[in-house]
Amino acid sequence: MDIDVAQKPLGKFLIDDLKQCILDQPSEAWTEQFLRQKTYEVHKDTESIVMLFCEESWPKGEIHKDMGWDRLSEAAMPIINAILEKHYPPGGILLRAMAAKLKAKGQIRPHRDTLHSFHIGHRIHIPITTNPAVRFTIDGRPYPFEVGQAYEINNQKKHSVINMSDEDRISFIFDYVPPQNLPKTSPETQ
Repeated sequence: MDIDVAQKPLGKFLIDDLKQCILDQPSEAWTEQFLRQKTYEVHKDTESIVMLFCEESWPKGEIHKDMGWDRLSEAAMPIINAILEKHYPPGGILLRAMAAKLKAKGQIRPHRDTLHSFHIGHRIHIPITTNPAVRFTIDGRPYPFEVGQAYEINNQKKHSVINMSDEDRISFIFDYVPPQNLPKTSPETQ
């Protein structure tokens, strides 16, 4: 969503349980779901544990609980709810939620998120692990991301990430569409 700024800090949140839950996942959990990597070339250096995902055709398509739901939701939902309660109006819908890993020496090339759902939804990043050799750029400018902080990014601006370190960078990411942006249903479809 175009939020008029490149990055909006949302504040500190207690992420210890979520961080531990994600770091405790077995290596095979990161390779159970490769839809993002197969569909989007920019994500070829990433791995994900997907909790919730919507079809590209949403709102005509469905929102699915994925394999990561059972792995992460108990630790993730309290943080998601705390962020939503503090910053966004109730009554919207959660479209996507996942732990996303950018592998050591990997990159996500500059891109804009182009699906309709990205134009109407807020994209929230919660850094789980990072280091000084990770560079997150939005609209050509680097932005720091600190563990324990949450951020909304303007995914309508060109953004990229490069991990020049020997360690993986992990973020928890979710997308929320507020009620005023939800598609209106006609009487025939109710």
